[in-house]
Amino acid sequence: MARQVIYTFKGQSKTIAFSYDIHRDLYEAAAEAEGIDLKNFLAMEQQVALTSKKGAKAEKEFRKTEFARFGFTSIKFVREDDEV
Repeated sequence: MARQVIYTFKGQSKTIAFSYDIHRDLYEAAAEAEGIDLKNFLAMEQQVALTSKKGAKAEKEFRKTEFARFGFTSIKFVREDDEV
């Protein structure tokens, strides 16, 4: 079964197809669907990863904060039992 991602961007919910062959994670897939260039974000995320402790929340919090700034309020995989 194909994976799907549901996200809310600037108050509008959308569902897109997702494949690990194309995207590294669901955040990148949602950003691409909305035409957001992540080049600067990914460079900064790498810097956060290099300067934070392994397993620290810094990377996750940075990603969450930046995607909220882009206009995303929710990004998650669609669960099989959600599809009806």
